[in-house]
Amino acid sequence: MVMLVFVMFAYVRALFVSRHKLALEAVALRQQLAVFKRKQNRPKLRRLDRLFWIALRSLWPGWTESLILVKPETVVSWHRTGFRLFWRWRSRFRHPGRPKISVEIRQLIRRMKRDNPSWGAPRIHGELLQLGFEISEPTVSRYLRRLKRHHDEGKAKRWAAFLNNHREVIAGFDFFTVPTLTFRVLYCLFVIEHGRRRILHFNTTAHPTSEWIVQQLREAFPLPCSQRYVVLDRDAKFGSDVIEFLKASGIKPIRTSIRSPWQNGIAERWIGSCRREMTDHIIPLNERHLKRLANEYLTYYHEDRTHKSLEKQTPGRRPIQSRPAAGSEILALPRIGGLHHRYCWTEAA
Repeated sequence: MVMLVFVMFAYVRALFVSRHKLALEAVALRQQLAVFKRKQNRPKLRRLDRLFWIALRSLWPGWTESLILVKPETVVSWHRTGFRLFWRWRSRFRHPGRPKISVEIRQLIRRMKRDNPSWGAPRIHGELLQLGFEISEPTVSRYLRRLKRHHDEGKAKRWAAFLNNHREVIAGFDFFTVPTLTFRVLYCLFVIEHGRRRILHFNTTAHPTSEWIVQQLREAFPLPCSQRYVVLDRDAKFGSDVIEFLKASGIKPIRTSIRSPWQNGIAERWIGSCRREMTDHIIPLNERHLKRLANEYLTYYHEDRTHKSLEKQTPGRRPIQSRPAAGSEILALPRIGGLHHRYCWTEAA
């Protein structure tokens, strides 16, 4: 505080001193500070020192020319830090919000929903009012939505057992999007079988109509079809035309629950693999370019890429190669323009 008073006194004194004397005094002080900086370690600045330079920065355009102890970037960072602290203080919580639901009411709502699966928020809210509990219907509705986020372990185990026991006759399909160089969105449809994780069909379009989807499924499931079940989500693109075609082909469509992508996990994991291994590293120019790259990736996926779920084998059952001779070397064959490689012995290549 004493230092700030001294600085203000020096500022007032400078108003009554000629410019020539002020210039000489500034030169002398700068020379002494330069010597001091060479002999001493960097001094520690206090909060008042930082506030002084922040205020000076807003009042004097030429403040950077007088800096010796610190860099201009340091002062700017101080200002940004103060800005964040100010708005953090302005955005602090001033009210505790809605009161929490008591444990007794939460347990009662859960019990009513378990005993009566068809009941919704209005019915449960009415029962709570008849029992003398003070609670609003929107609060009950919010808590019911929160309950839906918790998976039923029993149902999850039964679903996993169904997928595992019928994997040879189950397929799944889904969409994912890829942006082009001109910011167009291409929709990629793929069909994957659960048994060997093979991609039965892949195509892309900018306009995924019901007629286009049915035609792709017709090519993916030629008669006689070995698949008996197809897992799909509740996307609006999979309308009545798609469901009717699947049933007419002797395939039972099984829709996943709302907001439950884990129920179509094999398709979702393939989307993640395709993004990490190809689409995240390219910028397709158009549909033709994306189809060419996708065909190269599918060849690599079926013939070269090993899978943990297939006991480190490929969907196409890649043969194991033995060293042909003592002097043989390992050759790296590029795939998808060098994004991935297949390794084999030289004589076997």
